[in-house]
Amino acid sequence: MADWVSGKVTKVEYWTDALFSLYVRAPVHPFTAGQFTKLGLEIDGERVQRAYSYVNAPGNPDLEFYLVTVPEGKLSPRLAALKPGDEVQVVSEAAGFFVLEEVPDCDTLWMLATGTALGPYLSILQEGKDLERFTHLVLVHAVRYAADLSYLPLMRELEQRYAGKLRIQTVVSRETVAGSLTGRVPFLIETGALEEAVGLPMTRDTSHVMLCGNPQMVRDTQQLLKETRQMTKHLRRRPGHMTAEHYW
Repeated sequence: MADWVSGKVTKVEYWTDALFSLYVRAPVHPFTAGQFTKLGLEIDGERVQRAYSYVNAPGNPDLEFYLVTVPEGKLSPRLAALKPGDEVQVVSEAAGFFVLEEVPDCDTLWMLATGTALGPYLSILQEGKDLERFTHLVLVHAVRYAADLSYLPLMRELEQRYAGKLRIQTVVSRETVAGSLTGRVPFLIETGALEEAVGLPMTRDTSHVMLCGNPQMVRDTQQLLKETRQMTKHLRRRPGHMTAEHYW
């Protein structure tokens, strides 16, 4: 049974008509970077709840969530309408295994995200714990339009902080933007364009690939890496080269 606590909204940051970040203070239990919790509101006499990943680093009391408004959704439009001081319910215990302790040592850790699924990686990179196991880190954020790159300034800050260890690559699928690759992630891997842009190989001997976001991207990329790079899903009982989390 989930243990719900009452949280207070401290800020809402609107990035586009559909994308926003919600900042909350709530007495939650400590979590591991990469994990998610649930947010809920009482709507028409019942609690409507959805899972959202933490964007903030563990230990930061300002809980941060990166959301997309689903126009016909029951919860997200209500969350987008919240104001500082409003109440939101939060599950106090985080969940999920999309965390670094589940990832084996490797030379290059690839962190691939679509849309709001960037959140877990930002939490991991802001905390900066347990990253010495990897020589290179690559963060890839794939979106439809350049305006959807909400956290690009933070990504650039992190790139500077890691001083050559972290490489950032943005991908935009519906327009051509300077500095970004154009297309879908599986296609950019298949053609070698992603590796060429980043300057690192994505091979089973050197790499572990974390995939988070659109289930179609996750499935297509896993299938491609399995067929063309002989990569396997990572399981505790059978170590592999890919760790994934679907976002809906």
